[in-house]
Amino acid sequence: MGNRIQLRLPFHLLLLFLFVDFCHVTAKQWDGIIVTESDYQSLKALKHEFIDPKGVLSSWNDTGPAGACSGWAGIKCVNGQVISVQLPWKGLGGRISEKIGQLQSLRRLSLHDNALVGPVPTSLGFLPNLRGVYLFNNRLSGSIPPSIGNCLLLQTLDLSNNQLVGIIPPSIANSTRLYRLNLSFNGVSGSIPISLSQSPSLTFLALQHNNLSGSVPDDWGSVLGNYSSYNLQSLALDHNLLSGNIPSSLSKLTMLEELNLSRNQIVGSIPDNIGNITSIVSLDLSGNNLTGEIPTSFTNLSNLTSFDVSYNNLSGAVPSFLAEKFNSSSFLGNTQLCGYSNSTPCPENLPSPSPSSQGLVQHRRKRRLSTKDIILIAAGALLVVLLILCCVLLCCLIRKKAASRNGKNGGVVKKSVPAVGAEVESGGETGGKLVHFEGPFVFTADDLLCATAEIMGKSTYGTAYKATLEDNNEVAVKRLREKITKTKKEFEIEIAQLGKIRHMNILAMRAYYLGPKGEKLLVYDYMPHGSLASFLHARGPETVITWPTRMEIAIGIARGLCYLHNQENNIVHGSLTSSNVLLDEQRNPKIADVGLSRLMTSAANTNEVATAGTTGYRAPEFTSKGKNVGTTKTDVFSLGVIMLELLTGKSPSEAIDGLELPQWVASIVKEEWTNEVFDVELMRGKTDIGDELLSTLKLALHCVDPNPSARPEAEQVLQKLEEIKPPQVVNITTEPPSVDE
Repeated sequence: MGNRIQLRLPFHLLLLFLFVDFCHVTAKQWDGIIVTESDYQSLKALKHEFIDPKGVLSSWNDTGPAGACSGWAGIKCVNGQVISVQLPWKGLGGRISEKIGQLQSLRRLSLHDNALVGPVPTSLGFLPNLRGVYLFNNRLSGSIPPSIGNCLLLQTLDLSNNQLVGIIPPSIANSTRLYRLNLSFNGVSGSIPISLSQSPSLTFLALQHNNLSGSVPDDWGSVLGNYSSYNLQSLALDHNLLSGNIPSSLSKLTMLEELNLSRNQIVGSIPDNIGNITSIVSLDLSGNNLTGEIPTSFTNLSNLTSFDVSYNNLSGAVPSFLAEKFNSSSFLGNTQLCGYSNSTPCPENLPSPSPSSQGLVQHRRKRRLSTKDIILIAAGALLVVLLILCCVLLCCLIRKKAASRNGKNGGVVKKSVPAVGAEVESGGETGGKLVHFEGPFVFTADDLLCATAEIMGKSTYGTAYKATLEDNNEVAVKRLREKITKTKKEFEIEIAQLGKIRHMNILAMRAYYLGPKGEKLLVYDYMPHGSLASFLHARGPETVITWPTRMEIAIGIARGLCYLHNQENNIVHGSLTSSNVLLDEQRNPKIADVGLSRLMTSAANTNEVATAGTTGYRAPEFTSKGKNVGTTKTDVFSLGVIMLELLTGKSPSEAIDGLELPQWVASIVKEEWTNEVFDVELMRGKTDIGDELLSTLKLALHCVDPNPSARPEAEQVLQKLEEIKPPQVVNITTEPPSVDE
């Protein structure tokens, strides 16, 4: 540049050179500000077909191609070509113009959650670089264009919750990079294309709530050397008109975590080899016409947390593993099924469930029960249950009257709060043992056992209940699975230490109860606002969670983790997720399930009890077999995932474009599309990304580094979050979200 100045060029030529140099720098900064004429005409056609009652597209003015890439809402360009059209939640109506096919460099089309009508454009199949199509939650009609199969780079196609009809084009599976296909909640009919069951790349297939008929394909994992068996993680075909048998080839899907075939017309027995899918977490076969026994091979499904075979024609005894883990609602509507509750005992001469779905010939033939026998047995069982209920109610009534006599004349029966670890009750009416820790109120074992209860959820550790005591105090009770807990002596040593933990961001354990038959109940404070997972992902559109509120939650979780990791406690959580972070009345986070792995046998922890159900939060050093001992570094990884969850608004339990949340975020940041990472709720009304968001994103990615030694300690994370924290925290609002991003 210095040499050019020394040439002493005429002033007008010098200005020309400077202008060219300025345009060169500006083009780099704006990344191709002058859009091509073809793309410009395509965008004008799109605007013409859209109905824009909120004026979202007012920036799409008539200034010409020069402004399309720099200021038009939802448009992103590279080298003067449109690569992304993103206008979700804008209230747009009208149609999607077929001229969208002129955007030859388009990678992402995101128009979900609008009021668009008309067909899905056939011209989408003309876009060779298309990777993601997000048109869900609109009113699109017509059929799915087969031309979409021409998009060989397509990774995600989500057309769910529209009014589409016709068949599923088999050509959709032509793309060997298609990770997610969601056509659920439409009116699609016909059979499921075999090509989908042979796809080498699908990880998420959602076809539920349609009018699909025919059989479930029996070609899963049948091509490419079973390569496809390593991918599919979620298969939802429920609420259709599918018939035929459950295909045995499903057992080849060794990575499958969710299988839902409910509310169809499927017949036959449940294949025994379904028990080979040890990765499965949720299995729903309810509302079909299945017959035969529940295979005993299901005892291999140690990761199973949701199970439903209700309303079929199943018979025989429920395997004890399932009966102990799931309540009666999982088995209702099978009149010949027994052994899943106290009210459905199996006859003494009923053969044990056979190891195969075909059954084995018994060495000794037993007399079959007559109808009269069955009626007598059922009547006897019902009578026993009624007697037990009467006894329990009578006991509670006597105790209630005694309490009212002691508290008459307006007095209140006061119970002193015992010292930490004090044994309140041993033996007595219940024959069990109740031990209290420090807490706001005290209760007896009878108070606890006579409380009204409702199930809040299940996990690999046990079942959680909300219990309302007679004095209307509410507690949370976790009933541990008896077969995986330590012996009584070891259990009491460990729980005595856990009961002393007191921190504002740790859910306090208030008591535990040991029943006469080995039952183990843990009593905690009840959190009325539920889990962070529900707070983030199960709220309505009218509820907005501001960035300062999310930051306070992240800081609270980090504080709790620091307390657990300090030298005095030295506790590793091992399975930290947003589901076991609970919120109190002020939305303060409380880490739950602290130290529960210490109460389990070593065999149970080896079998991934401590880490099961943490899909998306598990550090990469956790292997599928053995070596599942958590460390402070694996806890920090989980904390990093929760921070990404707060930033993106996305659930880590669901893969995004075939990637887990940390991988997806890293890939977006690598492509310099950082704005796309953040929850749209956080970006409304902002023209740039706040420093707090960027700094928190950088810290979260540091926490989820694949190398454990590269991750910070929890104390360092807390210190950094306190530095990033905005000066003022704004509470959650319930105003409707703005249309601007």
